[in-house]
Amino acid sequence: MKLTVKDMDIATGDVQVVILNKKDAQELDLHPMDRLVVKKGAKKTVAILDIAESKKAVPLGHIGFFEEVLDAINAKNNDVVQIEIADKPESVTYIKKKLDGQSLSSSELRAIVQDIVDSNLTDVELTSFVISSYTRGMSMKEVASLTRAMAETGDTLAFNKYPVVDIHSIGGVPGNRTTMIVVPILVAAGCIVPKTSSRAITSPAGTADTMEVLCPVSLPITKLKKIIDEVGGFIIWGGAVNLAPADDKIIRVEHPLSIDAEGQMLASIMAKKASVGATHLLMEIPIGKGTKVNNTRQAKHLSKHFAELGHILGIKIKTIITDGGEPIGNGIGAVLEAKDVIWTLKCNDCAPQDLVKKSLWMSGILLEFVGKARKGQGYKTAQKLLTTGAAFGAMTRIVEAQGGKMPNPDDLKPAQKTYTYRSPKNGTIKALENSAIAKIARLAGAPVDPDAGIYLHKHCGDKIKKGEPIITIYARSAHKLSYAVNTLRKLNGVVVK
Repeated sequence: MKLTVKDMDIATGDVQVVILNKKDAQELDLHPMDRLVVKKGAKKTVAILDIAESKKAVPLGHIGFFEEVLDAINAKNNDVVQIEIADKPESVTYIKKKLDGQSLSSSELRAIVQDIVDSNLTDVELTSFVISSYTRGMSMKEVASLTRAMAETGDTLAFNKYPVVDIHSIGGVPGNRTTMIVVPILVAAGCIVPKTSSRAITSPAGTADTMEVLCPVSLPITKLKKIIDEVGGFIIWGGAVNLAPADDKIIRVEHPLSIDAEGQMLASIMAKKASVGATHLLMEIPIGKGTKVNNTRQAKHLSKHFAELGHILGIKIKTIITDGGEPIGNGIGAVLEAKDVIWTLKCNDCAPQDLVKKSLWMSGILLEFVGKARKGQGYKTAQKLLTTGAAFGAMTRIVEAQGGKMPNPDDLKPAQKTYTYRSPKNGTIKALENSAIAKIARLAGAPVDPDAGIYLHKHCGDKIKKGEPIITIYARSAHKLSYAVNTLRKLNGVVVK
């Protein structure tokens, strides 16, 4: 059937959607969520059908195109296109198989992932896959197959160098910007470190958000290969390159449901490591109130599975379990965290010592792991690379190679609206709860406003006198500051005893 295109001026952000008038749909016996093949000349695509109730939305004889469909077949308003009914992807059968509790083969998982990448699945079908993996679980064989499929259906980086070093934290701890210290230390030691990082989803800033204060983090793959050849490392936003693209689509389903299927989480992390050609990986699992992993038993369980998966994929993995009971560093929010990072790399007295010590410890483990330091000498080697300025030099080269310029930390100004919460009594800081600190910083505007966030004047265990500052909140507007302050008072996440 031939129909005239109506440009709906709407984008889904991913899924391809078309709309038919209700009468046209009835004549063709079509229903919402059916699939249509849409053709314009030699170009064609598969789209999901929605139904318009009125002629005003989509007139008879017309078909409404969302932006993704227009782009897919290079169509424009009033073009004439051909439509045909499309079959459901075979992967839908495999999703049902998983819902029934059966194991999936490598080829079946590959088919599902390919259809996720190609946007061939409806939201219901993709959600069904995520839920089936969460409720039914996945064997290690399935996880390995899913990992390979996620890596192979996107771009991959190959550097023909050894070792290729990576670092990852499970997350849940605000201000944990160790990556931006560890990477330049490793690069200064002669390691190859292609670090892809995430933006914030529920935190006040991701590593990519903080790095973006210093330089661009969205770079083409050809540029990344050149940076590795010239500098040895980079820190970029993983979403800017097509590495394991199915992962972001799965995460978008998991987030509103507040679920994190273990198998998919393992595959998500390891697919991105495989896609950058990592040979050695340090995996940090923070535990504590408000983190993603609640206790040591759960952390050891994950550590075992990461080791198993690494063995299957040919990636050497060392796992560390860390204390995630409070934020790391003083700054929470992109600009404030960037200041902490630069102060640390410059060995300035303003550098937060918890960030310094943790970064040196992690760097030392990796330096020994890849043979850049003798056993027991990793921490000292890392410390030397930091205190001599070698790490700062490496970070400066990384920043400049990515198109930025290393700023003076004093020139990085936080937002101007402020509120300082002071201790109500003499005592000791007993709690700075991660979830509360993250919530307050986000209500202040982080990470959308990179200069918004929180500065921690004290940490857990510190003695404090009545009236001394504990935290300062920074926001761009009075109403955002008000939201943050009111939440600070409600959550009781800052405790003095």
